[in-house]
Amino acid sequence: MSIAARRAARRLFSCAGGGGRDLLDELKLRGLISQVSQPERLLHEKLADGQKLHLYCGADPTARSLHLGNIVPLMVMLNFYVRGHDVVALVGGATGRVGDPSGRKTERDVMEERTRIDNIARIKVQLSRFFRNGLEYYSSRRGKHKEVASGKLRVLDNYSWWKDVGMLDFLSRYGRHIRIQSMLARESVSARLDSAEGLGFNEFTYQILQAYDFYHMYREDGVSVQVGGNDQWGNITAGIDLISRADPGAARAPAFGVTTPLLTTASGEKFGKSAGNAVFIDPELNTNFDIFQFFYNTADADVARFLKMFTFLPSEEIDAAVSKHMQSPHLRKGQTLLAREVTDLLHGSGSGENAQALSDIVFGEFADYNSIACERLIEMFSQAKMLHHASTTASLTDLVAELSKTSKSGARRILKQGGVYLGPARTKVTEDTICWAPYLIDNRALLIRIGKQKCFLVKMA
Repeated sequence: MSIAARRAARRLFSCAGGGGRDLLDELKLRGLISQVSQPERLLHEKLADGQKLHLYCGADPTARSLHLGNIVPLMVMLNFYVRGHDVVALVGGATGRVGDPSGRKTERDVMEERTRIDNIARIKVQLSRFFRNGLEYYSSRRGKHKEVASGKLRVLDNYSWWKDVGMLDFLSRYGRHIRIQSMLARESVSARLDSAEGLGFNEFTYQILQAYDFYHMYREDGVSVQVGGNDQWGNITAGIDLISRADPGAARAPAFGVTTPLLTTASGEKFGKSAGNAVFIDPELNTNFDIFQFFYNTADADVARFLKMFTFLPSEEIDAAVSKHMQSPHLRKGQTLLAREVTDLLHGSGSGENAQALSDIVFGEFADYNSIACERLIEMFSQAKMLHHASTTASLTDLVAELSKTSKSGARRILKQGGVYLGPARTKVTEDTICWAPYLIDNRALLIRIGKQKCFLVKMA
């Protein structure tokens, strides 16, 4: 590489943090990196020299959608990708059949094959969309005249190579490089061996499968960095160990592991499927409105940390925004910024603004409905899955029962208790009615609020 090309690469791969920091250091400061395998200095030297890295991160198809916990390591990947490094997003079509014991006290339930295949297809789409939206989001925050040259993205399924691996061939070729002592010592294994539940052979060998994934992509595609959550450290180092033993070139070009912290609130609450509070990135499961509301309800203590982890806003801008927020925290300016930015990141440019506008309608003091066309209101509520259809001959009791998923007697009780509000004026209605005219927007849409949290737009016909 010429000196001029090397300088250009350094500029391309640099971070926005300044102060002589490289991207790895910047991501540490933003709370996205917990551990880096040794020799870490070589990674810094590669970045300083303008070398392009090739990274990968994997996710097993244990659910139909990725969730916010998955996004933390993907944000590390995205930060490298938008600055010109190549990334592989790997779906564990093969490893998902076995089940990763990391961070689990019990074995996963067996999943039906058709469900797993459906999950694989969905997660591939979600990964592609995440990097596409992420690149668009990064570009929009860079300004019109600053060119963004991203790296290459590939979304792969590890079943594509595991289907051709025979057990006897695998053991004869790689078994000698795998040490039982190391496998037994890894926390994901030792914790389960000491429990009453125990550990099945399938889960015990999971680390070998993930190790081979890393080795395969290192050998075939030049992937040298694996990114994962802290609970993946043992599996990642198993891959580094296999590469160092099985590939003669690893001494000159070692593989690396980078792990990210477990996503928790300042109070220590976890996010994820096992914690029962997962926020999914599939728009079919959680809409842009859902994402906006989730982050809008962030505690003050978490705003700065989440802005650094989940956005591309410069640290100085984040510090200024948080300082301004803390002067009048009741206005929730920090949460509004966070919610708008993350919604744009996950759902595409403009999604945050749309979700904020809908939030103002649903929860705020917005009253000027004449300023928004009825079709626009219908579109906004439809995107948030808060649009329903009803006949003008339907009674309010029927409508409340349907929207509240309760019986007619339950609906009448809600009405009697004063829990139903109709129209832009939010008129409290306590009796059944079929007279909709006083409450309609543009003579065809009914805004109905049930209780404090439920709000719908009903298209009347």
